[in-house]
Amino acid sequence: MDSMILGPFPKASLINTGGSGRRSKNFSKNCYKVNHSLGSYVTIASWHNAWKLQNEYCITRSQQYNLKYQYKGIEGGPTHGRKCVVYAASGQSFESDSGAYESKSIWISVIKALDAFYRFSRPHTVIGTALSIISVSLLAVEKLSDLSPLFLIGVLEAVVAALFMNIYIVGLNQLSDVEIDKINKPYLPLASGEYSFGTGVAIVASFAILSFWLGWIVGSWPLFWGLFISFVLGTAYSINLPMLRWKRFALVAAMCILAVRAVIVQLAFFIHIQAHVYKRPVILSRPLIFAAAFMSFFSVVIALFKDIPDIEGDKIFGIRSFSVRLGQEPVFWICVSLLEMAYGVALFVGAVSPFLWSKIVTSIGHIILASVLWYRAKSVDFKSKAAITSFYMFIWKLFYAEYFLIPFVR
Repeated sequence: MDSMILGPFPKASLINTGGSGRRSKNFSKNCYKVNHSLGSYVTIASWHNAWKLQNEYCITRSQQYNLKYQYKGIEGGPTHGRKCVVYAASGQSFESDSGAYESKSIWISVIKALDAFYRFSRPHTVIGTALSIISVSLLAVEKLSDLSPLFLIGVLEAVVAALFMNIYIVGLNQLSDVEIDKINKPYLPLASGEYSFGTGVAIVASFAILSFWLGWIVGSWPLFWGLFISFVLGTAYSINLPMLRWKRFALVAAMCILAVRAVIVQLAFFIHIQAHVYKRPVILSRPLIFAAAFMSFFSVVIALFKDIPDIEGDKIFGIRSFSVRLGQEPVFWICVSLLEMAYGVALFVGAVSPFLWSKIVTSIGHIILASVLWYRAKSVDFKSKAAITSFYMFIWKLFYAEYFLIPFVR
């Protein structure tokens, strides 16, 4: 047995990217101690086993520090021994961080796109359209068994087709009013530059086609004609062509909104359920007549009130709305008075109902709404555009609430 003893091994190198300097120092010392220990007792015959033991020790210690390493044996020249080189595999963490960053960026982009479309669709009008169709459809329900899957499918068809058309109408209005909206509504996607004009055209055209396609395949003529008339009036209201762009004329603009919100929605979608879904003869019931009359008041109020916050841009671009002609405050109180009159009529209709539950719900409900309206109206600051806009959105909330009460009118 050869008694010649090998000298100590060269120290292994450690790159510690994640730990502290103290841990790196201790780890190097431990590897160095192993080297000296092995160098004192290992013979030439056991050199290979000593190297293996040293390597296993280094890797085990690196795992304790939660690092991943790789080692590489490098053959030296005649005067060099074998070196243990340990590398910190930090590239994986960089790749992981990069992947997480990319995922987060994609998620943020998706959220921004949804938010832009949400604003483009004018959600308060979307909610109003959906609630109005559901409410009017319920007027056709005569008994509990009418609330069948067939009824639900018929309502869903009407709501989806109408929402597609609603997005077409509000989108076309934004395409026609980009410059005005830069002053009145700079947060809208077209006015802010989030959407290009071409993107707006593509969205508007797509939703118009989808609406007519759905109305056609459903096979309900009341639904299809309701969509068609809404399309014609919505286009004439906004598009800037000779003899059109009716929104320039206050009375004609109000009539357009009244026709769609108070007449088309009530009659077309009621007949869709009554005739197409239930296959019953069409009868203009007392609740349906009330709904059309009440929403006529509400539609006029919405048509007048929507121009109150936009008076600055309308003046610049020559839109002769009632707010421009008469002033904001007079038009504001005209709108409040019309709504209070409508609530008075609704209270009378509820009081003469032959059903006690209908009397209670409709009478108390309309008294509460009329009181809240008057209370809010007295606190509006006419010097603040934000306050006027907030009250306009409150008008839409009253609009939603009315559609919850209409099915109880019997």
